[in-house]
Amino acid sequence: MLTLYSYPDLFGVADNNGYGLKVYAFLKLAGVPFAHEHVFDASAAPRGQLPYVVDDGETIGDSETIIAHATAKYRLTIDAALTAEQRRTNHFVTRMLDDLYWVMSYSRWKDERYYPAFRDAFIAQHKQIDAAGFEKAKAYNAQRYHFQGIGRYTPEQAYARGLADLQVLAEIVPAAGFVHGAAPTSVDAGIYGFIANIFFPIPTPLKAFVDAHANLVAHCERIHAAVTGT
Repeated sequence: MLTLYSYPDLFGVADNNGYGLKVYAFLKLAGVPFAHEHVFDASAAPRGQLPYVVDDGETIGDSETIIAHATAKYRLTIDAALTAEQRRTNHFVTRMLDDLYWVMSYSRWKDERYYPAFRDAFIAQHKQIDAAGFEKAKAYNAQRYHFQGIGRYTPEQAYARGLADLQVLAEIVPAAGFVHGAAPTSVDAGIYGFIANIFFPIPTPLKAFVDAHANLVAHCERIHAAVTGT
């Protein structure tokens, strides 16, 4: 059986990282049986990054590589009916979510207005992590943000990038159904992975944008219900 290794759950979603939640949602939507293990330390993961899967002894990292592997091995049809244009849209959205990731992460770890709420909620739910360990992770993320570039922006500049990404999503996601019609596809799993994490009860500018767009909230709730049965 395939086993997914990803970051811990938080605020009722299966992974507090957009990429792990994307893979989790994809596997659920596609009907792939899997075990799910939460990991706090990513140092042993491929490239030192989560999520990854172990499938019949084969270890695969990177969310898109995992999805491609599962699609091929299990002959998944979740995206089979997509047109070439729809596949291009999926690719563009996937890359835009890569950009949004950095702003979402920045809002948790870099912005001192919101970091304490994220830290306290995480530690309250996962008591094996203490404040000292969280501060080490905060310092590590500060280095990542600097080298990636988002850490050199002012908060206003950083959020402007993320809000621009969310505006595009708000224009793509329908009020009912899913991005490409009545049934969800892989792009819906990807969007859910990030919107569900932004929808945490921490009042960041990204959260305020999602709150103000009923279609994004409803889409998130539809996917959440589909993958959790609640």
